[in-house]
Amino acid sequence: SSFILCIDVLVLYFPGSCVDTVIGLYGETIEVPCNNGINKPDGLIFTKWKYVKDDGSPGDLLVKQAQKDDATVSATDGYKSRVSIAANSSLLITQGSLVDQRVFTCMVVSLTNLEEHSVELKVYSEMGKASTLGECVAESANPAANLIWMKNNQPLVDDGKTIIITSAITKDPVTGLSSTSSRLQYTASKEDVESQFTCTAKHVMGSDQVSAPETFPIHYPTEKVSLQVVSQSPIREGDDVTLKCQADGNPPPTSFNFNIKGKKVTVMDKDVYTLTGVTRADTGVYKCSLLDNDVMESTQMVTVSFLDVSLTPTGKVLKKLGEKLEVLLEKNASTEAKVTWKKDNHKLDKLPDFSNLTYSDAGLYVCDVSIEGIKHSLSFELTVEGGPKIMRLTKHRSNDGKHKILTCEAEGSPKPDVQWSVNGTNDETTYVNGKATYKLTVVPSKNLTVSCQVTNKLGHDMRDISVFSQKNEDGAEQAKVIVGVVVGLSLAAALVGLIYWICIKKTRQGSWKTGEKETGTSEESKKLEENNHKADV
Repeated sequence: SSFILCIDVLVLYFPGSCVDTVIGLYGETIEVPCNNGINKPDGLIFTKWKYVKDDGSPGDLLVKQAQKDDATVSATDGYKSRVSIAANSSLLITQGSLVDQRVFTCMVVSLTNLEEHSVELKVYSEMGKASTLGECVAESANPAANLIWMKNNQPLVDDGKTIIITSAITKDPVTGLSSTSSRLQYTASKEDVESQFTCTAKHVMGSDQVSAPETFPIHYPTEKVSLQVVSQSPIREGDDVTLKCQADGNPPPTSFNFNIKGKKVTVMDKDVYTLTGVTRADTGVYKCSLLDNDVMESTQMVTVSFLDVSLTPTGKVLKKLGEKLEVLLEKNASTEAKVTWKKDNHKLDKLPDFSNLTYSDAGLYVCDVSIEGIKHSLSFELTVEGGPKIMRLTKHRSNDGKHKILTCEAEGSPKPDVQWSVNGTNDETTYVNGKATYKLTVVPSKNLTVSCQVTNKLGHDMRDISVFSQKNEDGAEQAKVIVGVVVGLSLAAALVGLIYWICIKKTRQGSWKTGEKETGTSEESKKLEENNHKADV
């Protein structure tokens, strides 16, 4: 024993975007317009309707001659008893079903022209209304097969209201084999948009057979409208901003009203509106709504970011030492702006006080002002000038002791030039923040007075220093050593005498305690006189 499972297969056709689309309701008479209902060309001969079959081949439906009242139906399949033509040449299809979801074409032939207008038909079921979803058939089985309707792999149970399942079994009188048929009537809800329906045939002699899953297109009205701002964030002046309006109805609306800052703009067959080259004046509240219901709307705030910055001074700035520099930064922004300062590529905690300019204040100052998505950089280069002034003039021996190194430290801007009064070797010169250091190595053969003179375009300064020859300096050092030795010996002798005197005094104090005379013994007097005599020598 065996059986065959058949189900009313719903074939969907998805054409390109070059055809119009019309929505029909399941179980109702569907009207497919010809050229949007405009079909009265001069010299009309006939109008013909045809369609695309499931296998992609063309099929004829009917022909209406202009001079005749009735149309001639040429369809030989299921459309033979379901199609007719309206007075405006629209195609009428009774008992609309999912198999009607395909492309229909009307051909209009006149004395001067031949035109074709294609229309894609989509069939939806109204939410809350029972519709026949399909019929499932299992043929030639013994015993008869059992058919079960499933939604999302869960069995459906007839409740007599939202789910009605009508089953029948017929027996072939010749073969004795049975065929089982089952029709499902279903009241769809919004949650059934993505639901998949299948029919399962169960038989005691074999494994279960399951039909291909089918979806159930559902028609329901819009309950919510949402407006989206399609643009990079943040929105800046000059950007293009696209407003996109969406609705949750099925099928979704394709045309909307946009409220552009109080002005109503209707867009047809699209759900977007673009603001080009926005400015700060475009900041505001925007809305969108359905064409037939302005109350059902959605709003969005659009903020256009902007940043205006002005810096005084800019460019090259020349000031004198000790002068005052006023720096003024003005900014206007859509949000709080962040300000950072850098001097010669080094970040500053804050801008220095320029009330009394110094050489160290000179440099390139860069001000960065920014908000999210926008940044402006402005700068000025400060130069502080002043006449040269010598701060120190010093000397010291070289490491080998054979040379004298003179160091002249001066301030001034532009960098001062140096001139020494004697010849020597210029070892090094540094210049940082208006401070110059000049070094000269000399080997004096006699005592000299050396002058350091610094000059720039704003003035000059000079200072002298005495430099001894190596020989004289060595003699002077030896004389200092001799004097030091003599002084040291004299101090040592005086210290010895003082210590001895203290000792004698203590001895006398001890003799008083024993009752001796104050003058002491004759031997003590003699030793005292000898020591005094030595001290005088």
